[in-house]
Amino acid sequence: MKLSFPIGYYLYRFFWAGMDLLYPPLCGGCEKAGIRWCEDCKKTISFISEPKCEICGLPQASEGICVSCKENKPSYNILRSWAVFEEGPIRDALHGMKYRQDLGLGDSLLAEMLEYIDQLNWDIDIVVPVPLGKKRFRERGYNQVGLIARPLALAKKWEYAPRSLKRVKETISQVGLGADEREKNVRSAFLANEKKVAGKRVLVIDDVSTTGATLNSCAEALVKGDAAEVYALSLARALPHHGLETV
Repeated sequence: MKLSFPIGYYLYRFFWAGMDLLYPPLCGGCEKAGIRWCEDCKKTISFISEPKCEICGLPQASEGICVSCKENKPSYNILRSWAVFEEGPIRDALHGMKYRQDLGLGDSLLAEMLEYIDQLNWDIDIVVPVPLGKKRFRERGYNQVGLIARPLALAKKWEYAPRSLKRVKETISQVGLGADEREKNVRSAFLANEKKVAGKRVLVIDDVSTTGATLNSCAEALVKGDAAEVYALSLARALPHHGLETV
């Protein structure tokens, strides 16, 4: 299906195409020269199978809401993820954006995600990336989630509002933490700007969701800020059988 987009999104893509002419890229998945995300790496992507929980989006045996969401309903309305987070090109690409300053890769990955996002048919007012803490932002110099969230907002004509949510507690890395530890680590870590989010349908975005704890903590803050609805989206989702050691 061919999608049409506003001029602002095409200009954003044109900018990165120009940067590629000046500084020829390497594929984020395999380091093939001359392209940011090659056809071979695209073919390796695994997608989350149906049926999946109507709320958290994890695959399950039948339609409906999973036991976990019934027992402890998340603060977001729905969480969905485009691809499965696993060893190989998708993991290498996300690490490239996060740790190796591969800034243009967000544009290429978002372009692959757009048809999936369009099919979700969510009615959104503002888009918010999961914010970094001050220390991590100083170390990295940018928020890698914004590399996906900004072009998405341009493509869908939604407001990009990264300052609508801030991290008010410096958390440790979630890597290696168990599910309960992850939830405790990000509990009350975020604060929403009520003036920006009150009455709005908010989409909060992360690069990878594992247990969903970070996105749920963000959603909780947005709900406290009187957001009308909160939807959560991640580029990739680690499935339970992958374990939590390296995600």
